[in-house]
Amino acid sequence: MTVFDLAIRSMRQNVKHYYLYFFALIFSMSLFFIFASLKYDQQVQNMLDSSVNFTTAFQSAAVLLMVIIGIFTVSSNSIFLRRRSREIGLYQLIGLSKGWIIRYLLLENILLGLGALITGIICGAIVSRMFVLILMNLLNLNGLPSIDFSVLAALETAVVFILVIVITSIQMIVMITRRTLLGLFQADKQPDLISKRPSIFTAIIAVLGVILIGYGYQLSGHMVDEQLVFNALLVMASTIIGTYILFRVTIRWCLYWFRKRKNGHLSLYNSLSLAPLMHRMKANANSLTLITVLSALTLTLVTMAYSIYYSVEQVTRKDYPYDFAIENNQRDADAFTAELESKGIHYNHYTINTFRTNGVVLDPLIESGFREGMLLWLPAEQLQKSGRDVPVPDFDEAIEYSASALSAYDDIDLTKRYPTMIELRSETQTKSYTLNEIFLENIVNAGISGGRQMLVSEATLEEIERRMSNMDGFERVEIDTFLVPDNKELALASSLYQKYNTDDYYSADFYSRYTSLLQQSGLLIFIAAFLGLAFLASTGSILYFKQMSEAEQEKQSFRTLRQLGFDEKMIMKGILRKQMLVFLLPLFIGILHSVYAVKASYFITLSDDTIPAMISMGAYASIYFLFAFFTLGYYKKIVQNAML
Repeated sequence: MTVFDLAIRSMRQNVKHYYLYFFALIFSMSLFFIFASLKYDQQVQNMLDSSVNFTTAFQSAAVLLMVIIGIFTVSSNSIFLRRRSREIGLYQLIGLSKGWIIRYLLLENILLGLGALITGIICGAIVSRMFVLILMNLLNLNGLPSIDFSVLAALETAVVFILVIVITSIQMIVMITRRTLLGLFQADKQPDLISKRPSIFTAIIAVLGVILIGYGYQLSGHMVDEQLVFNALLVMASTIIGTYILFRVTIRWCLYWFRKRKNGHLSLYNSLSLAPLMHRMKANANSLTLITVLSALTLTLVTMAYSIYYSVEQVTRKDYPYDFAIENNQRDADAFTAELESKGIHYNHYTINTFRTNGVVLDPLIESGFREGMLLWLPAEQLQKSGRDVPVPDFDEAIEYSASALSAYDDIDLTKRYPTMIELRSETQTKSYTLNEIFLENIVNAGISGGRQMLVSEATLEEIERRMSNMDGFERVEIDTFLVPDNKELALASSLYQKYNTDDYYSADFYSRYTSLLQQSGLLIFIAAFLGLAFLASTGSILYFKQMSEAEQEKQSFRTLRQLGFDEKMIMKGILRKQMLVFLLPLFIGILHSVYAVKASYFITLSDDTIPAMISMGAYASIYFLFAFFTLGYYKKIVQNAML
């Protein structure tokens, strides 16, 4: 029998054990091929807004997917090699050289990878049209995509396959050449039995893990300042290190004290659930930390992407309260009005007459601190007539409106900056006005050039005009605002409006800005969702493979329990408790990490993340528990075989 024949035979025997590995690898290869194909798809690119960087988005996604594939294959291959250590040792024991064993395993690895590559490309080519339809639906695009096989995408996928094969081959060679024969036969033994009482130092380290995670959570709540990047890195470092210590030391330490309280007498169910965790927690710390961090990263990425997509219209409306606005150009306003009427588009038009001045806004958080610049004064009564629902401030008082206020300051809590004072310096004196509060939205479109937007009453506006009309920086402003009640007519109205956006004058309209943001966020959620699935398939498979190995190691224990009179149902009840702990711990901690990460990223999304977070976490947990179901099924087969 040749080496090739042995490799084929081994693949047939192992496929029933490692089908999830093949599925996850095929899924990742298919997804990479689809992303690479979309990167070269000119049909979709031509339909997108020019501001959407389609190619760069999928290039970045492909790089992330390569990282996922790399982590998954290296971790899974490590588990497989450890599980097959006894087999490799037997080959050496019967006289086969390490060189022969390396050639045999490399051939098997190449054949398995090649099968996953070919299957992945075929599956990717078959479902790519469906993926394009999903993407076009998210981007609000119409049309039917053509079916084209991308040779460049297939070549890129093959390059990734070669890199994966090279990495895993090196991993195999290092393992076989460094391991002794005795080490190969003992590789699957339980690695870390607790034989002595944990020291005080262990207790300190155990508490330190919780403290580090708590510190990361606490810092994430107020990390938005001038040291944002450093704070973000510090949060990530403390949380990841704390998570590793939690799994390696803290949980194991807690389980030790639980056993001590029982005087070492654990019930059957605790023996089948807590005892294996206690014995293997140290060895499993790396994989559990990896799964927890990847789960948190996946949930954060998907939740943020969905939140941004979910709130596009709301965020755009805060920036552009009017569908269209034209500043200081009565001729263009009249021409645009005539075009709307000629097309039969219903609209509401109102002209706001106001002015700008120079002014100083005091900063109550800094002694002698202030921000000087242009202020756009807007009369509340006129805005109400134009269709805006705004309050009328008292005399000599103002309210600021700014959709970009969070990015203008170093902190999120703006309430401590208000109320404050506005100072206007005229020829004779300095007059102060009370700035009561700030609303995180614009009162006129963001495209209206110049000045922070201040809402005042007509009486206050007249008083400011009387004082400041002769000062430098005073400028009268006429803003023609348009609202189109029927959303179906917005696209046509927007196309008519674009001709008034010349090189020396630009004011984006609501619809064009909304379309651009919708396409950007739709692209983001498409990439995030499928990267999330790749993360989930990888982490779930790694956890499944670890539990498969543990099930094989515990087979003799199940036989012993059978001889003592315990039946399959009683044993499976204990195993169920163990799997609940194994799968719930990384999921729960990962969800907790993601909750704080999403809260910390509020300054990016600027919207309520509750519904997107609940949907994302619910979907993730549902798919995640499928791997727990597969694990229980495998355990049941092992227990049933042990009962024979």
